[in-house]
Amino acid sequence: MELSRIIISEINGQQVVYLREKDGDRAFPILIGLFEATSINRRLTEPPPPRPLSHDLMKGIIIGLGGELQDVVITAMLEHTYYALLRIRKADGEIAEIDARPSDAIALAVHHDPVCPIFVDDDVLEKVT
Repeated sequence: MELSRIIISEINGQQVVYLREKDGDRAFPILIGLFEATSINRRLTEPPPPRPLSHDLMKGIIIGLGGELQDVVITAMLEHTYYALLRIRKADGEIAEIDARPSDAIALAVHHDPVCPIFVDDDVLEKVT
C-alpha cells in the first residue's frame, strides 16, 4: 500500500489518510488525529526539523537500540477501529511485532527514507473496499 492522500481539516476537526494499493485499484480512508496528520504532512512537505519530534524520536530509539523498522501492517478493523503492528528487525535478526495505532505506524513509516513498506491484511481490505 502507499499513502495516496492526506486531508487536514481545521474546520471539522477530522483528518484522513488514504491508503491505496500500489498495483491495484483498492483504496480506503483512515481517520486520524491532528497531531499524527500534521507529523505525516510535515515529513512529506517540509525539511526535517532541527530537533526530533515524536516520530523522529521513535525512529531514533529503534535505531539506537540496534533495530530497524522493517514494515508496518494494518492487521484488523474491529468495531470501526483499525489495529496495526510495527515489525522491527532486531540486531539478532528476530522480528519483534509491536502493537500500534495505524496513524502512528504510518507516521513512523513515512519518517524513513525511503518510506517503509505499509501492508494491509487482506481481511481488512475486504471489509473496507
